[in-house]
Amino acid sequence: MTVHTARRATMDDVARLADVSKATVSAVLNSSAAVREDTRDRVLSAIAMLNYRAQHAPNGRRHAERGASLGLIIKEVDNPYYAEVILGARDVAEEYGYTLVVASSEGQHEVERRAVHALRGTGIEGLMLTPVLDETADLAHLFDIKRRNIPLVLLERVRGLRASLVDVDNVRASRLAADYLIARGHKRLAHFAGPAYSMHSEERVHGVRLALAGASHVVLTDNDIVTAGAHLADGYRAALTYFGARNATSRATGVTCYNDLVAIGVYRALAELRLRVPDDVSVIGFDDISLAEYAAVPLTTVRMPKRRMGGLAAQMLIQQIHSHTVLEPRGEMLESELVERASVATLPNGQPAARRRVGERS
Repeated sequence: MTVHTARRATMDDVARLADVSKATVSAVLNSSAAVREDTRDRVLSAIAMLNYRAQHAPNGRRHAERGASLGLIIKEVDNPYYAEVILGARDVAEEYGYTLVVASSEGQHEVERRAVHALRGTGIEGLMLTPVLDETADLAHLFDIKRRNIPLVLLERVRGLRASLVDVDNVRASRLAADYLIARGHKRLAHFAGPAYSMHSEERVHGVRLALAGASHVVLTDNDIVTAGAHLADGYRAALTYFGARNATSRATGVTCYNDLVAIGVYRALAELRLRVPDDVSVIGFDDISLAEYAAVPLTTVRMPKRRMGGLAAQMLIQQIHSHTVLEPRGEMLESELVERASVATLPNGQPAARRRVGERS
């Protein structure tokens, strides 16, 4: 049962509903080990039912109290993709009077856990997060955020966690890139995949495989799904290994990449191997960071609405903070589009493909 209140719930309300003292509520909020587990569960249930939060923001569209802040945890501090997400979130945060506090996990779930703990210690009103999701990740800290009714918006889906989400359909976006190569006559493809800690990497691999499932004349073997990563050096090393070990008849003529940084790393490896883009190998990135347009061969890529994602995540988070009642988790899937530049060649029998947004039917 969900309890709605006409005013914002207080610690006294939580104590009465849970049939405990205010001191016990405070102990639960401060993660004291002295509280019995059944009592802790009762207090946390009351917190969720009353939509209680220890620190309050004003209602409606009024600005936050002086010093109020929002947290954002990204995964790669050196990735320009996140710079635009941060700028979008900061613009909205400042519009409402909040300070945005940013931390980076660098793809390590223990660092993410510590960052969550540190931001909670600063008294943030709510948290936006790009989670570390490899198969060994312990996500207890994220589920604890939900149990404690701390407003949360994810920028990447976590299976089993009911939380608001801002993302794009990465499967469709990646399939769009592979379809583009196929339409231009490429019959052997490769995909340079992202890090294991990203659900987006798994989704983008799936998108490429779906494109190939509908094109029986195109080859993509398991060896053509190349583990790279998220950084320039990752793409460079992976491409040196892949292309350096193959002759013209056994290598891909078209490559899709996890992100633009990987693609630009691939560029350097191809140059060292004396392979030309796009004459010998066509390359497509993902994200459309500013560097993509200014590469030696301007990079064809899937444009992500980065600033819009950050801004919308902040809006959704502030809506949770301002609400007197429990809000159902909300999902927003934004559009991406393929940006055609100079890094893809049309091979014999290929047809130039018209630009399409993700979600449009071919």
